[in-house]
Amino acid sequence: MAFSKEQLKSELIDQVLERVRSRLPAQRVANAEAFLRRYFAHVPASEIVGEEPDNLYGAALTLWGFTQQRQPRETKIRVYNPRPDSHGWKSAHTIVELVNDDMPFLVDSLLAAVRALGGEIYLLIHPVLTVRRDGEGRLTELVEHTPGTDGEAATSVDDARGTVLTESVMHLQISERPPESHGQVQEAVASVLDDVRSAVDDWSAMRDRCRELIAETRQSPPPLPQQEIEEGTAFLEWLVDDHFTFLGYREYLFEGEGRDAVARVVPEVGLGLLRNDELTLYAKTRSLGPMPDHVRSFLKRRELLVISKAGRRSTVHRPVHLDSISLKTLDANGEVVGQRVFVGLFTSVAYGARPSQIPLLRSKAQAVLDRSGLPRNSHDGKALVHILDSYPRDELFQITEEKLCDIAIGILHLQERQRIAFFPRPDAFERYISCLIYVPRDRFDTRLRLMFMDILSAAYEGEISDYYTHLSDSKLARLHVIIKTTPGQIPEVDAEALEQKLVEAGRSWGDRLRDALVDARGEERGVATMNRFSEAFSTSYQDHFNAQTAVSDIAGVEHALESGLALNLYRAIEADDCELRLKIFVVAERVPLSEVLPMLENMGLKVIDEIPYRVVPADLEQPVWIRDFVMQIEDGRRIDDGRRVDLAAIRNNFHEAFRLVWRDEMENDGFNRLVLAAGVTAQDVTILRALCKYLLQARIPFSQAYMEQTLTRNPRLSRLLVALFRRRFDPTLAPAEADENATPDPDSEEGLIARIEARLENVAHLDEDRIIRRYENLIRAILRTNFFQPDDAGNRRPYLSFKIDSRQITNLPRPRPMCEIFVYSPRLEAVHLRGGRVARGGIRWSDRREDFRTEILGLMKAQMVKNAVIVPVGSKGGFVVKRLPSGSREEVMREVVACYQ
Repeated sequence: MAFSKEQLKSELIDQVLERVRSRLPAQRVANAEAFLRRYFAHVPASEIVGEEPDNLYGAALTLWGFTQQRQPRETKIRVYNPRPDSHGWKSAHTIVELVNDDMPFLVDSLLAAVRALGGEIYLLIHPVLTVRRDGEGRLTELVEHTPGTDGEAATSVDDARGTVLTESVMHLQISERPPESHGQVQEAVASVLDDVRSAVDDWSAMRDRCRELIAETRQSPPPLPQQEIEEGTAFLEWLVDDHFTFLGYREYLFEGEGRDAVARVVPEVGLGLLRNDELTLYAKTRSLGPMPDHVRSFLKRRELLVISKAGRRSTVHRPVHLDSISLKTLDANGEVVGQRVFVGLFTSVAYGARPSQIPLLRSKAQAVLDRSGLPRNSHDGKALVHILDSYPRDELFQITEEKLCDIAIGILHLQERQRIAFFPRPDAFERYISCLIYVPRDRFDTRLRLMFMDILSAAYEGEISDYYTHLSDSKLARLHVIIKTTPGQIPEVDAEALEQKLVEAGRSWGDRLRDALVDARGEERGVATMNRFSEAFSTSYQDHFNAQTAVSDIAGVEHALESGLALNLYRAIEADDCELRLKIFVVAERVPLSEVLPMLENMGLKVIDEIPYRVVPADLEQPVWIRDFVMQIEDGRRIDDGRRVDLAAIRNNFHEAFRLVWRDEMENDGFNRLVLAAGVTAQDVTILRALCKYLLQARIPFSQAYMEQTLTRNPRLSRLLVALFRRRFDPTLAPAEADENATPDPDSEEGLIARIEARLENVAHLDEDRIIRRYENLIRAILRTNFFQPDDAGNRRPYLSFKIDSRQITNLPRPRPMCEIFVYSPRLEAVHLRGGRVARGGIRWSDRREDFRTEILGLMKAQMVKNAVIVPVGSKGGFVVKRLPSGSREEVMREVVACYQ
C-alpha cells in the first residue's frame, strides 16, 4: 500500500516525538513536545520525508535549547556545521539559527542576505512562538495567543508570571561553509536584522513625518504652480496610504554658492535606515560645485518632488535599489535650499495600479496623450494608453514628461513590427543609464539578453546593475537594463548607432540566411529557397557555421538530392596549412565510417574528427546528412616538395577523384594520394595506375605500394610522366615542327624526356630511379591508346587500353610478343599477346590475378607450337575479373560476361 507524503511526514514526526518522550526528563517533555509540534507544523512534507529521525530530532532539539535564554529585543544568531561528536546530529549543510522579536520583513531580508553571500538555501523552518520568560530571560512556558499589531513589531506583555513575547525562531540550512567563514555569515545576518529593526521601529514615525510635510506644504506652499503642489501632496498622501514601505528618512541643506556649494546632512533627524548620519545615501557632504552643470541645475531646479533611485540597495524586504522621494525646500525667492528625503520601496499594490490612478503619474500620462494628439478612443490612442499602463513603473516615476512622450510615441510606432528598438534614458545624476530594448518575442532568449547587456555595458563603459524582462501577448518582448555608470565619465554615445549594433546582434541566424540567399540568388529564388530551408538546419549547425556558409551548403544539399552525393573540400579560417576539411553531402541516413576513412587515408589524409549535421528541407521527410571531416595532410607535412596546398588548384580534382572512388568508378588505393601530392586529375591518376598494373604483370621487381610511394615522393616527376603520356597521344596537341637548330621546347616530347632525365639526377634512391625509368620506358613503348577516344555519348570510356610494342619494354620476360594490348578498369584487367601480324588464338577467363599475363604468355607459346602448320605465329588473350560478386553462380557469370564484352 502506497502512503502519501503527508502520511509519511506524520509518521516521521511521531518517531521524533517518541525520542523526546524516551530521552528527556519528564518535566521537560511537555514544553519540548509542544515546541516540536509547532516546529514541524508548516514544514512541507517533501522537505523532510526521507530524512533520518535522529537528525530531525537533533536539529529541532538543538534549536529548542537555543531559545531557552533570551532578553527582550535581543537578537540571537548561531552558525555551525553539525557533527555527531559535537552536536549529536549531522547535516551536509551549514546551519543558521535565529531567535528574534517577531517583526515584518525578517524572512525575506534574511534570505536575501544569505544569497548575497553566495549561499544556496536548502531548508527554512520558521515557527513563530508566543513564549513567557522570567526576569532573567529564561523561557518558562509556550503560550497559545500571539500579541502585537499587524504590520508592526510584536509587543511584549508583562503579567504576574513574567513577560509574554512573540518571537521569530528560524532554522536555516545553507550551502556548507568552512568554520572560519561562520563569523562573516553571522555578522551579515546581524547587520540586516539591525536594519530591519530600525526600519520597523521608526515606521510609524516616518509615516507621521510624511503627514507633517503634507500639512506643512499645504499650509505654507512654496512659490510653485498650484497644480504641481496639489499633485505633489496628493502623491505623498498616496504613499502613506500603504503604497510605500517607508524604510528611512533624512534631511539635507544646500549651503554655499557656485563651486563652494555643498549638500549637508541635517544631524539627528534621520529615521529608520538613515538614523546614522554617517551612513551615505548619496554622500554625507556632497560638493555641488564640481558637478556637471546639468546635474547641478537638476538639484537646484524649482520643483516640489523628485522621484529617483538611491545609490544603495535595500537590505530590508527586497534586495533592490531603494526608491527615493525627495521633497525640495524652497525659500521665499523660490530658490532650492534643501530637501527632505524618504527612502523605501513601492508596494506591490503601487505596481499593480494603473498610472491614471496614481498622482503625478496621471498627469504625466495625460500630458503624453495631449502631446500625441491622438483621441483616447481611437485605435492608436488605446494602444498608447496600454503602453503607458505597461511601462516599467519605476521608470514612470522618474522620467520627465518630455522624455516619456518621445519614448512612448517611439514604442507606439513599433506596434507589432518585428524589429528591435532601443530607448535609453540617462539618470539626471549620471549614476546609471536606463535602457529599454524591444525585441521580437520569438527571438528573445538568454543568449540574446547577454549579448545585449555586453554591448550596452561596453558602450556606456559601465556595469550591469539590474535587468528585467517583460513578456506579454504582444509580439515584442521588452528588456529593461540598468547600467551603473561613473558620474562625469560617461562617454558620448550615438543612440542610433548603438541601436544598429543591437539590431545586428539580435538578427537571428535565419535572418542572415534569408539575406544571404536573396543576395546570392535574387529575391524570388532566394525567398523560395528560404521557405524550403528556414527550419532545415539544426541548432548545432547554426552554432558552427554562418549564413554565407549555409548558402554554399544548401547548394550542396540540392546537388546531393539530384545526384546522391555532393562534396566540398575547404580549409577553415583558423586552420593551419596542414589541415583540410571535407563536407560530404549524402541522402543516405548513415554512411559507415569504415567506408569513408580508407578513401580519405588513401588520398593522403588523416581523419582527426567527424561531425554529422542533419538537414531536413521543408518538402522532404528523408534528411540529407552533411558529414564534416576534419583532416590533416599525412605526416603533418606540406606536400609537393614542401609547398603549401593550393586549395583552389586541387579542389575540383579532389572532388572528382573522391566521387569516382565513391561510385566504384575508380580504385581506392595509394595512387589517389597523387591528387593532393602532385596536383593531378583523377584521370591522370588512372593513367599512372594502369601503367603500374601493366608493369606488375611485366614482372617488375617492385610492389604496387612501393611504386605508389615513389610517385608520391616525387610529385614533379609524376606530373612529367603524365605530361609525356598526354604529349604523345593527345590528338589536340599538335607535334612541334622539327628544327635541328632550335632549342628543344620543354613541353615537347623530347623536352619532357630531357626534363625527366634531368630530374632523375636528384632522386636519392636507386629503386625509385628504376621505377620512374620503367614508367618512362613503358610510355615510350606504347603505340596507341583509347584514353582520348570518347564513347558514342561523348563521355570518357570506363576502361583504358594501350597497344604496346613489347620489344621496346625493358626487362620484359621472354618470349616477347610482337605487340600486345593491355586493358585496365576498376572491374577488370586484360591482356592480348600477338606473336606476329598474322596470328590466331582465343581469350581466356583467368583466375590468376597477380600474374595472369604470365599464364597467357605460356598459352601463346603453346598456341604457336600447336598451330605452326596453320599460321606462322600464335596469339592469346586473357582477363581477370576484380569484383566478382559473392552471390549465386548466375550473378558471377553475369559479371564475367559483362567484363568479357
